[in-house]
Amino acid sequence: MPLALAVPAVLGLAFLILPLAGLLIRAPWSTLPERLTEPGILTALRLSLITASLATVVCLVLGVPLAWVLARLEFPGRRFVRALVTVPLVLPPVVGGVALLLVFGRRGLVGEWLDQTFGVSLPFTTTGVVVAEAFVAMPFLVIAVEGALRGADARYEEAAATLGATRWTAFRRVTLPLIAPGIAAGAVLCWARALGEFGATITFAGNFPGRTQTMPLAVYLALEQDVDAAIVLSLILLVVSVGILAALRDKWVAA
Repeated sequence: MPLALAVPAVLGLAFLILPLAGLLIRAPWSTLPERLTEPGILTALRLSLITASLATVVCLVLGVPLAWVLARLEFPGRRFVRALVTVPLVLPPVVGGVALLLVFGRRGLVGEWLDQTFGVSLPFTTTGVVVAEAFVAMPFLVIAVEGALRGADARYEEAAATLGATRWTAFRRVTLPLIAPGIAAGAVLCWARALGEFGATITFAGNFPGRTQTMPLAVYLALEQDVDAAIVLSLILLVVSVGILAALRDKWVAA
């Protein structure tokens, strides 16, 4: 291997691994069991798991049909719509939170109507956390499912249609089983992204313990008060991330 490639490769690997190693080295292993059972950590963990799971359900309900439209239908401006769908991937999360406030805030485009008509206010609530997480995580699901749809053979759907199946029946009985691995992989990535969301959540939902303080927000707060607690929370997120990578490894290798 040329030295000009080996040295940057080793430096790049060290740059990615050393921060994780530092986290493991500095972890308070002797007091880890006690810290994992602290009320603040358990509350943040419980809220994160609930909101990330609900956000994933929202993304599945809305994202799978959107991916089908992008993959199967030809319409003017489809490339532009696909670009809009992927904008949250590159949009700074804080900007996403500001955008959500302008739309769903009490004086927002939709939020004012929700507040006046139904008395529903999304900002700074647990529901607001779900909305923020779904906003930043849905593109991961849409991209994964759209890729699975493009890789699936459309002739099976056409064969089902010739046998008298409606479009909904063909989608439910033929398309969904074909793309199930892609949906599962996209849902896992979506859930992991929602679990680690910070910027849009703190901007749109705030940082209220027990109501909107998810694990990333708890890490941010603990870093100013109790470094060991921040390390413990970070370890939990690290374990989840590694588990996600291990679960999707076979799919990526196959791809």
